[in-house]
Amino acid sequence: MKFDELDTKMRVFETTNDLYVLPGIFMVARVDGRGFTRLTKETCKFEAPFDPMFRDAMVATLQHLMQCGFKVVYGYTESDEISLLLHPEDVTFDRKLRKLNSVLAGEASAKLSTVLGTVAAFDCRISQLPNIELVVDYFRWRNEDAHRNALNAHCYWMLRKQGKSGRSANSQIEHLLKSEKNELLFQNGINFNDLPLWQKRGVGCYWETYMKEGFNPIANQQVFTERQRIKVDLELPMQDKYSDFIRNLVDSIQL
Repeated sequence: MKFDELDTKMRVFETTNDLYVLPGIFMVARVDGRGFTRLTKETCKFEAPFDPMFRDAMVATLQHLMQCGFKVVYGYTESDEISLLLHPEDVTFDRKLRKLNSVLAGEASAKLSTVLGTVAAFDCRISQLPNIELVVDYFRWRNEDAHRNALNAHCYWMLRKQGKSGRSANSQIEHLLKSEKNELLFQNGINFNDLPLWQKRGVGCYWETYMKEGFNPIANQQVFTERQRIKVDLELPMQDKYSDFIRNLVDSIQL
């Protein structure tokens, strides 16, 4: 059998179940860490519950994903996950799900492994969202998840540092209301409201325009040109203001 015939025959088994995202559908990719409990607590020994060094490593990974060939409008990271809103006109890999998932997971894994100097792995899934309001809901969902996780993490690690076992700490906070968790922290010298916003609400990255100064030797004068750079936002707005922020961001790319 000639190579071309063999190639055609075998590629059917790779591509027969390929799925594509339809035009006009918003795509949000969520890149999620695999085995990060061991990575952050045993291999790298980051400070619990939050370590600025790990935050910066995740932000560096997010920035890489925004510049590795995809048209990313907004990136968001909290805990061990990254969410990317792709431009509605992004047709990278013809919007083939298999390629989007594998390449984004691979790029994220390679970047974070390089930053940390040890193996780190991600998986990826794509949410297909038919309208702006669902895009807003998606990022509001992850933002609220960050807040819930931060409250639980601070309670858990406060108790662990007091000498309680993991099982005992989990048992103590498992059925507490949100207000009771806040009170538990407050009684132990931690005002949850005063903690840094990036811990409670995650970190956002988006493109901003700035003026770059240069010099024109022919005209012998300074010149300014518009450039774009990634803004890292450690103080994202909260709740309804965050929804408005996402909605305005999406509206701006559709003008």
